[in-house]
Amino acid sequence: MRIRILGAAMSGALALSALALPAVAQAAEGQGDTTITKVSVNGGQDIVLGTTAKKKITVTVTATDDSGISDGLLALWHGPDIEDLDGGLLPNEDHGTCTASAADPTTSTCKLTITIDPRVSLYKNALAGTWKVIVQADDAAPEPVKKGKTITVTGKLSRANWETHSYKGYSTQSVKLQFRKKGSDTYTDVKTVKTSSTGTLKTTTKATVDGYYRFVFAGTGTTGTAKATGDFVDVR
Repeated sequence: MRIRILGAAMSGALALSALALPAVAQAAEGQGDTTITKVSVNGGQDIVLGTTAKKKITVTVTATDDSGISDGLLALWHGPDIEDLDGGLLPNEDHGTCTASAADPTTSTCKLTITIDPRVSLYKNALAGTWKVIVQADDAAPEPVKKGKTITVTGKLSRANWETHSYKGYSTQSVKLQFRKKGSDTYTDVKTVKTSSTGTLKTTTKATVDGYYRFVFAGTGTTGTAKATGDFVDVR
């Protein structure tokens, strides 16, 4: 991936490329082995910048951990080393939006955006050239639960409101709580729960074996289906 400075003259072209290294994996002690498997900056495509126009790019981090992935972050930096920077580009969001793989819930891809403003971020031509990427992925870090103990599972069901262009809790809807035993590929229904007036979900169940819990919404005539990422519970 390269970021290029746009110039009217052919001799004015400078290139800025990003390397997907180093990657930093953050995992809670004793809770698995977090591994970053893929990093994407602007889909690997060149980014061309002029002198004033801002450009918003998408960056993604794909990581895997036995406990699942709760967050992923990515930033671009320039300089001889991480301790001596002369340029940096941080994401617009504090946390990535992570989506678990349907085939493997222990693997998630977290999406963020970075807005590049040439008037602020690129203050000298020497910043053109090779940039590097620093990546962080956090595991879900489940706390061990004693076998047979009652646990509380919470969540929220929201849907788009086209009048306010924001998401609002979807009230009094039936949502299924499902469970998948560790090592299995199949979720089974545990119970059906109704959302509150604000769309929140809260229910209890007994933890008997290691596995993943999730909420699943079947949809309505006006609202699409929804499926939460499985949350791992470590039973001991």
